[in-house]
Amino acid sequence: MRIMGLDVGSKTVGVAVSDEMGWTAQGIETIAINEDKKRFGFERIGEIIKEYKVERIIVGLPKNMNNTIGPRGEASKVFAQNLEEAFQLPVMLWDERLSTMAAERVLLEADVSRKKRKKVIDKMAAMMILQGYLDSQQ
Repeated sequence: MRIMGLDVGSKTVGVAVSDEMGWTAQGIETIAINEDKKRFGFERIGEIIKEYKVERIIVGLPKNMNNTIGPRGEASKVFAQNLEEAFQLPVMLWDERLSTMAAERVLLEADVSRKKRKKVIDKMAAMMILQGYLDSQQ
């Protein structure tokens, strides 16, 4: 069963998909979105769901360090509900605290330029969110 992981931001959605065995997460792409214009990338997400035969979606839930949920977390919850309605697939929220910071650290250690980091950071954060979920299932 393939599982999709999403890192939802205000301008982009990072996308990762598991292998068929559900062991590893691979970053797929970053989708540009526009919250103000109600463009959430669902058309492209639907294409990826079909292409990879995704059966479950994990959406990163950005909690505050004190375990409360702020505006970005609320936006992720709404995004997850809309995904579930649009694609009729189980959607689960996953605590993603520090995933973007961890992705940034990995890219810095790999000496990736700032310009290149900006292009891949959300995709890598989605991969880390999904890998955390997959590891918890083993």
